[in-house]
Amino acid sequence: MGVLDYVPDFNLQDWWVFGFDGKLSHLTQIIDEETGDAAAVDPVWPEQVLQAAQLEGANVKAVLTTHHHWLAWSHSLFHVFLDLPMGPCWRQQWYEEKLLKDVKVYGGVKDKVEGCTHPVQHHDEFPISSSIRVKALETSCHTKGHISYFVTSSDPDDKPTVFTGDPLFIGGCGRFLEGTPDQMYESLCVTLASLPPDTRVYCGHEYTHKNLEFALTVDPKNEVLVKKMTWVQQQRKDKKATVPSTIGDELEFNPFMRVDKKSLQAATGKESPIDVMAALRHMKDNFKGR
Repeated sequence: MGVLDYVPDFNLQDWWVFGFDGKLSHLTQIIDEETGDAAAVDPVWPEQVLQAAQLEGANVKAVLTTHHHWLAWSHSLFHVFLDLPMGPCWRQQWYEEKLLKDVKVYGGVKDKVEGCTHPVQHHDEFPISSSIRVKALETSCHTKGHISYFVTSSDPDDKPTVFTGDPLFIGGCGRFLEGTPDQMYESLCVTLASLPPDTRVYCGHEYTHKNLEFALTVDPKNEVLVKKMTWVQQQRKDKKATVPSTIGDELEFNPFMRVDKKSLQAATGKESPIDVMAALRHMKDNFKGR
């Protein structure tokens, strides 16, 4: 586990853990350093989240859940524990100490997230603290009501951040489990692509190396992509994470956000962006690596 990207008043902490599927997932807390108010994003292990918050002197007031489905233990387990009438001993202890009192659990209204207390839909806004605000963005397809959370601070020096869960990964996108190519196009190439280019992207899993391996098979002459892969390989060698990215960077090397480019049209044999999106996802689903 490590600490990433400390910024005054808008503090992002990442804890990288292995989820139930054996793949690398991450936990993030957003902490207002002035007030100590915090929100946990897709918390995998609630005990770790609460203990880390306590060490930081933070008070977890909200949980932001991007989505639910039977594979999404790594996104919604916290809520299951919140709902248990008698949960594990640690849960009883935390509850008795009132550390879970009044925790708001946000989730997409269409996804019916387990334990959700505050359903949200596209463009709903709410505060984490007096200086940090969140806007819900519907980014459906991976699940029918997936929500990405766009977080901004009143401090002009703080960069905006989006927590994308599973539709947008660094250099890739999630499977179309409950949606269609046109929905993924809308989610990635319209909703998320319209965010400021310097918006930091925190996704749900560390799939970057495999994503870029695939991307290089369909866009091998993309110099930005080649350079990104070199950087990712060094990060892996140094045992460092590849998250976050930025929206501006993803538009330069992520094939699923570049479905209108001639290079991707040629690689897929398709012309319309939505047809290219569908073809790329089919190719990625059958990609075994290089």
